[in-house]
Amino acid sequence: MSSPLLSIQDLSIAFTKNAKEQLQVVSNISFDINEQETLALVGESGSGKSVTALSILRLLPKEQVTYPTGDILFAEKSLLNTSEKELRKVRGNQISMIFQEPMVSLNPLHTVEKQLYEVLSLHRGMRRNAARGEILQYLDRVGIKQPKNKLAAYPHQLSGGERQRIMIAMAILTHPKLLIADEPTTALDVSVQAQIIQLLKELKNELNMSMLFISHNLSIVKKLADKVAIMQQGQIVECNNRQRIFLRPEHEYTKTLLNSEPTGDPVPLPDIPGILLNVNHLKVEVTGKKHLFGTEKKRIVDNIGFAVHQGETVGIVGESGSGKSTTALAILRLLKSRGDILFDSHPIQNLSGKKLLPFRSRIQVVFQDPFSSLNPRFNVEQIISEGLVTHKKLNKAEREKAVIDIMQEVGLEPDMRFRYPTEFSGGQRQRIAIARALILQPELLILDEPTSSLDYTIQRQIINLFKSLQEKHQLSYIFISHDLSVVYSLCHQVVVMKDGKIIEQGSREKIFYSPDTDYTKALLSFLDKPPKPKTKTLIHVDKVAKVEPKEDLKENKKQDEEVNWADALLMRKK
Repeated sequence: MSSPLLSIQDLSIAFTKNAKEQLQVVSNISFDINEQETLALVGESGSGKSVTALSILRLLPKEQVTYPTGDILFAEKSLLNTSEKELRKVRGNQISMIFQEPMVSLNPLHTVEKQLYEVLSLHRGMRRNAARGEILQYLDRVGIKQPKNKLAAYPHQLSGGERQRIMIAMAILTHPKLLIADEPTTALDVSVQAQIIQLLKELKNELNMSMLFISHNLSIVKKLADKVAIMQQGQIVECNNRQRIFLRPEHEYTKTLLNSEPTGDPVPLPDIPGILLNVNHLKVEVTGKKHLFGTEKKRIVDNIGFAVHQGETVGIVGESGSGKSTTALAILRLLKSRGDILFDSHPIQNLSGKKLLPFRSRIQVVFQDPFSSLNPRFNVEQIISEGLVTHKKLNKAEREKAVIDIMQEVGLEPDMRFRYPTEFSGGQRQRIAIARALILQPELLILDEPTSSLDYTIQRQIINLFKSLQEKHQLSYIFISHDLSVVYSLCHQVVVMKDGKIIEQGSREKIFYSPDTDYTKALLSFLDKPPKPKTKTLIHVDKVAKVEPKEDLKENKKQDEEVNWADALLMRKK
């Protein structure tokens, strides 16, 4: 029997904290990858997946990292004990790596052609003229449309899927024996994810390549991997072939991961749900290039219309660039737009300043990346209470009590309120962002990809939190996502967007089981297993409900009446 291409043997990795102390992040792990085999390394954030991958090519900082035990063998040669000169011959030539975030990995100052040419020049000694033909061939191979037009483009001028394809092209230009792919599909839409998976499969067969695939997305692992290694807290707790892992898992942590995929149904709607938000003929335009006859304007959201009822979740789905987030920003009045936006029957489209302020507290937002949306200079108490300072007249003790109460409600320890965002995990930061939005007691919460960057176990916790808060407070949600399994679990109504337009909308059951358009059918085809409906959605809105605006804008505060109405509904349900 031939030796494995890559063999990790009893490897431990530690980082130096100070002269006397070391932090061990990986402990005595072992696994093999044979020729033309794909091994998936699966686990939550912080389990040691990426650190293990970076150690293979010794890309971790030398002065901070040590390897207390074990070795890494590639083609039966030790990579931990080889010289830097010999290691450079392996990097790129025999082992290539695709990093998680292509926008960070690609040089923002260099064109696509220059970055790909650098690889061919360094590793294959090619001249520019000969390299151009090779670059165009590989760009076409990885699915870049009109590759000649992309040669002079910079990374920021490409879509997320295009940037990831450029990274793949860069990695395979040298025909490596082993490809390390670190979360290559995390931030991509479901359709682009499927294209990238298919591309990696084809390239693996064409180049007789082996692959180490790192991911927390189990549905992708199921389609791509031959073997699966499960990591938890720096240790491999289970390693076996794909069928055994998914059909007969042995370790409790593996079972927990497999049971963490989004399931269940939306929260039942109130008996008599009124319309809270009504959007009609919404249009958003951006200024484009200047030319001889004036300035070109591009419409990125065109004639959008939908309604959100009290206690209802409306999901907005579609690929990147379809206009989902732009629609949300227009509803929040953070982007200029045209059309009608009615909140609780009040037209808010043309309001500004003090007139808009009362509605700001009633409509809140949770953004995709909590780390970038939380002020790193504020502690948690300052972050959560910031809205209270603007919208409520409370003294310091009242604000502190409100912060403590809302932290407990979203599952955070109040003692943590003096810490800063950097001291929290991704799931905890998302809970902080939710607490900041909820402390103002809003009626509508706009959730823009709030779970896309979270591990499955954390994602499930956040989804359950949204459901419990909705049931308790009769909240309405606009939920923007490309994860269709999450949309199915949370949303009553679904709006499908493409190229800035709504191409289909209706109840959850209608969209998932009787879609009308080919685009919706294509999106749903990427679902691993379409879930089976257990309960019927109580209302079905295929068309936008028309609500006449109230003339007297001064009657915009009816919170006491609304709270009493919600309480009455809850009592009736009990």
